[in-house]
Amino acid sequence: MLNSLTVNLLLMLPQQGGGDVINALVQRFNEGGEFMWPVLICLIIGLAIAFERIITLNRADIDTRKFLNNVKEALDEGGISAAEEVCAQTRGPVASVFQAGLLRADEGVDAVEKAVVSYGSIEMSFLERGLVWLSLFISIAPMLGFLGTVIGMIEAFDAIEQAGDISPSLVARGIKIALLTTAFGLIVGVILQFFYNYAVSKIDRIVVEMEDASIELIDSLVLLQAGRSVTGEKEVPESLGESSSSES
Repeated sequence: MLNSLTVNLLLMLPQQGGGDVINALVQRFNEGGEFMWPVLICLIIGLAIAFERIITLNRADIDTRKFLNNVKEALDEGGISAAEEVCAQTRGPVASVFQAGLLRADEGVDAVEKAVVSYGSIEMSFLERGLVWLSLFISIAPMLGFLGTVIGMIEAFDAIEQAGDISPSLVARGIKIALLTTAFGLIVGVILQFFYNYAVSKIDRIVVEMEDASIELIDSLVLLQAGRSVTGEKEVPESLGESSSSES
């Protein structure tokens, strides 16, 4: 199906011997009429939002397992303050949620859990920022294409009415505008939908990692307060265990 769609799109381009594809697209764009411009604007703004989200999400995506191990080692060796320092030096929503929870560690595990849930929701909203606008342009682009189709068909029937005769040359321009605007509107929608789905899948994965890591953080704090090793490799110094118990 994808191969046939690609072939059909290539057939839309003028058949030029070794011609430039970009020039062919520009020619088709000009032939599509004034409704091609709103579709192009949707593509440009939508791609700008999509690239911004992809860059932001890639920066937010870290090696969660390695980070969690670093936090656990810091809890064993230096306690809460050392773990907070690891979080402060790490970018991304997982580290921010961890830091928010560790800042409430002196109030008990329940306070840590509430802080993690609250800040997790805030970080998730930051990750999803801008996607509603991308979704808007995904919907608008095909609708603008269909609107151009309607306008093109109206022009075709106006030409028939004025000439009083059904001639292929009279209706060709209107039908051509109709087909081109529909095609470009759908192409823009497909392109933006691809980036939208990629961003959503990336956000879902980050959120799942954030939730799993948060559960392990709370379990680690419970072990720390009980005076046990978080990593299971060595015993926690008595001073750290006593300080954790006194803080709670």
